[in-house]
Amino acid sequence: MMIPGGDVASGLLCGALFGFVLENSGFGSPSKLTGQFRLTDWSVFKVMFTAIVVAAIGLHLLTLAGLLDADGLFVPPAVLIAAAIGGGLVGAGFAVGGYCPGTSVVGCVSGRLDALLFLVGLLAGTWMFAAGFDVLVPLTKAGEVGTADTLPELLRVPPLVIDGVLLAMAVAIFFVAARFERQGPGPVTAQQAVAGESPNPAL
Repeated sequence: MMIPGGDVASGLLCGALFGFVLENSGFGSPSKLTGQFRLTDWSVFKVMFTAIVVAAIGLHLLTLAGLLDADGLFVPPAVLIAAAIGGGLVGAGFAVGGYCPGTSVVGCVSGRLDALLFLVGLLAGTWMFAAGFDVLVPLTKAGEVGTADTLPELLRVPPLVIDGVLLAMAVAIFFVAARFERQGPGPVTAQQAVAGESPNPAL
């Protein structure tokens, strides 16, 4: 039996819980994201890459167990040039503003005025993109890969190989990240991030 509005309610609940975890782990503070771009705090990269590895291996295991039909999953087309341009623009916004779309909402709800300014800019940019979408359509399809939907299909290797490479990359990145963090002031703790502090007195 479907509960009216259940999808919206569950989405709001999950979003609120996710925001609560983000804020209390310090990810609602711009010091975390700017620390990543200064290569002094790799927490954001570690969390994101760990999520990618867990999702990739989890999907593979669920498929092998017959609990998931991989062919039923929607895989958006890869558009390499468009993704590179968009990634560069988004990354520049992250570095300058200190927030991503999700953390800007968390920061705004937590009472950070800079997060509110970032969120207003994000919404304005989204509106401008939507308004000029007809003109930008060719750019959004630049570099589209039409020969395969997934890396295993593109490289013609078993999914287990890709999972192994991702896992090896994660271990290597964690090792490199630890060296960078030891050479600098170290990662921003959750308490420092929530309080708006930085381990580097010059910042």
